[in-house]
Amino acid sequence: MKVNIQDVLFWMDAIRNSDDKYRTLESFWKGQVNSKIWLAEQLYPLVSKNKQNNVVIYGGWNGVLASILFNSYLPLKHITSVDIDEDCQETAYTVNKNYEIAGKFNAVTADMCTYTEPADIVINTSCEHITQEQYEQWLSNQPDDALFVIQSNNYFKLDEHIRCATDLDDFMRMSKIKPYWRGELETPKYTRYMIIGKKKNV
Repeated sequence: MKVNIQDVLFWMDAIRNSDDKYRTLESFWKGQVNSKIWLAEQLYPLVSKNKQNNVVIYGGWNGVLASILFNSYLPLKHITSVDIDEDCQETAYTVNKNYEIAGKFNAVTADMCTYTEPADIVINTSCEHITQEQYEQWLSNQPDDALFVIQSNNYFKLDEHIRCATDLDDFMRMSKIKPYWRGELETPKYTRYMIIGKKKNV
């Protein structure tokens, strides 16, 4: 990973300008940031270095994952961050201000189950926030040739976590993804699961 100090300053602007500073700070908790760095590091070996990739992140929240990907060594052309919470859009633009100015980032307020956009890499780190039916609707709308990165966890204590996985095998059963890579990351409060691969039966 490399760190653009100007990006860090924009992260601070996003927190300072937020109407709900604590909620925005949650995006920068150790478990959240480490999970995103882990994603970037595991994705890098599986991505072609011969082209610049278009990425769509579903459940992009406040845009921190997009910023971390831009600070990685992944070859990126453009990232779209999609979240159903309209309050996230302005924060995501501030967090990724350098890349918005460069025409490499945009934030969209939309329901992931109905939104679709062409992409080389499709990321969903919010699988625990939607039902299995919603997940399968989301998956069916995505490009068949995309590389998928999906994450979930076993943190059942939040009401908004309606589809947690009990372990990595359980997440595999839910995913409908043919894995190129799969693994788990221990955090102080929960275990995060990740699968990188392609749609099954395509």
